[in-house]
Amino acid sequence: MRRKQREKQRQQPSLTFNIEALSHEGRGISHYATQEGHPIDKTGKKVFVAFALPGETVNAQVHETHKKYEEADCEMVLANPSPDRIEPVCPHFGICGGCSLQHMHPDAQIRFKHDVLASHFQHFGGLEPEQWLPPLRSTRTDYRRKARLGVRWVAKKDRMLVGFRERKSSYLTDLNVCKVLDAQIGERLEQLKQLLIGLAGRENISQLEMAIGDEIANVTADGQAIDNKSVAMIVRHLKPLIDSDVQQLLAFAHEVNWQLYLQPEGYDSVHRIDQPDAPMRLYYELPDFNVRFAFSPLDFTQVNRDMNRQMVTLACDLLDLKQGERVLDLFCGLGNFSLPLARRVGPSGQVVAVEGSSEMVARGFENAALNGMNNLEFYAQDLTKDFSYQPWAAQGFDALLIDPPRSGAEEVMHYLPKFNARRIVYVSCNPATLARDAGILAQSGYRMKKAGVMDMFTHTGHVESIALFEKS
Repeated sequence: MRRKQREKQRQQPSLTFNIEALSHEGRGISHYATQEGHPIDKTGKKVFVAFALPGETVNAQVHETHKKYEEADCEMVLANPSPDRIEPVCPHFGICGGCSLQHMHPDAQIRFKHDVLASHFQHFGGLEPEQWLPPLRSTRTDYRRKARLGVRWVAKKDRMLVGFRERKSSYLTDLNVCKVLDAQIGERLEQLKQLLIGLAGRENISQLEMAIGDEIANVTADGQAIDNKSVAMIVRHLKPLIDSDVQQLLAFAHEVNWQLYLQPEGYDSVHRIDQPDAPMRLYYELPDFNVRFAFSPLDFTQVNRDMNRQMVTLACDLLDLKQGERVLDLFCGLGNFSLPLARRVGPSGQVVAVEGSSEMVARGFENAALNGMNNLEFYAQDLTKDFSYQPWAAQGFDALLIDPPRSGAEEVMHYLPKFNARRIVYVSCNPATLARDAGILAQSGYRMKKAGVMDMFTHTGHVESIALFEKS
């Protein structure tokens, strides 16, 4: 079916479009016009053109038609190339679904993301912060430290595919390099292909899950030496691997000094084989706070280390914490913000950290112990459900930090005034839900003092943002 759709797309004529603006996903917006080459009966219909920039006149091929709009891909810039247009850094751009904005200068990308956030604030109640924060910037390549790579052996073509899904397709992109992945992975894709090709069970390998931590040279709080292997690879296999295949994987892991895991079934089946008695742990550090975190390769962590360091420091600075204050950290994960907050309030202060996953709560306690900190409490609680009966929720707090999933924290917003906190920092991975929740906070008497964007995912349309609210 997919091949038939592609063949039909190739048969569609290329049309000329004048790009007027960018959508919230970063696609060019145009409309059919009464000009040569445009069907008259479509006049005024909106067209989203991928890889096109405002002001440009482009040739584009429509690949999807809907009742109210159509979708197209830019094939060529005919006139007025945008000053923001640059040559993509990756040879696979446009085919691979991992990046969507490599044709746009990173400075323009961050301006675009700022505009998306501002647009959502305006849409939800006409909000605007009293002060826009300067954007937090990241490296343009070599930044992504977590990835799930698809694997497929194509016997008819005698080829091994390793990569992300193609745009709008279930097919794998045949990558030989990835410029946004940390170079320890992104520059080794061909090496990984050759490794997998040599396995007898190569057709049964379906996925490689990669995670990278920091290289740690010191020791833990209990005096045990930390494993300094900073890269972990989890091999998902659909059938048991023969011993010679396992030995080849081990030899590779030893050569590149990686941790190696096998996953024969679900996530519960993941087990380490390079050092079977060693813990399933990687580590990362936040030097500004002198804290270190242990995490499983399966845990959620921020994919961009440098941006995470800047983000945590900014969040703590915005809260302007004093020694002895009490802070509530909602959706705390493994304590990425909790431990730095605890450093800021000092031994006389307290941080209460709440997370829906009991496994992440256990990791939070582990990390508090790893850093010798005893002014934190972690609680497991589904924050989409009523939590007013919980003892921790009956306490007052000087400040709150919220870092919810993409769905936001609408259920939590209505309860926040009861905590009587004067300052709230909201970290968001979805500007639409941040704007919605900001509207609820405004109705509860909170002013949006500051807000800004953070370039967590350069070359993608993903918008990471942060906002400070203060009680009127």
